[in-house]
Amino acid sequence: MSSIHATTIVAVKRGGQVAIAGDGQVTVGDVVMKHRAVKVRRLFNERVIVGFAGAVADAFTLFDKFEQHLEKHQGNLLRAAVGLSKEWRTDKYLRHLEAMLIAADEERLLLLSGDGEIIEPDDDITAIGSGGPFAHAAARALIENTDLPATEVARKALEIAAQLCIYTNDRISVETLATGGTGTP
Repeated sequence: MSSIHATTIVAVKRGGQVAIAGDGQVTVGDVVMKHRAVKVRRLFNERVIVGFAGAVADAFTLFDKFEQHLEKHQGNLLRAAVGLSKEWRTDKYLRHLEAMLIAADEERLLLLSGDGEIIEPDDDITAIGSGGPFAHAAARALIENTDLPATEVARKALEIAAQLCIYTNDRISVETLATGGTGTP
């Protein structure tokens, strides 16, 4: 995964639920500029949740572009992701944006990168941002060793990442969706 600083986003799909959690810290250089930013949002009639990491302006640009693709493809997450990925790779301006997205609906959990990658994780866990590796490892340990629901796994994984990553804080926002029951039991 890319080494984008300034945030941590983690997503977990488990037991009929998908949760995406994000911290609230905005860092400019080595200075914390904001503590309560919301980097996880609901889109397309509340049916899709998206979290973003990276340069704030770049992330907002990609967020808006993704929302346009969701509308164009009537909420089809995979088609919207492919559309954004194609545009991201080929557009001269978008190609230089430094951000990543995690998107989920009731069926899929996807990671989208500026390299044109669309990854659907095998283990129903993914994380991005500077604290992403910490949050991912914590979420995996929690999935393997507890019966916590997706929301609590995502929240606790982010709390652990915040203790380790200076670009991540413990002001956590979490959005959840019910899934078709697939995902890690």
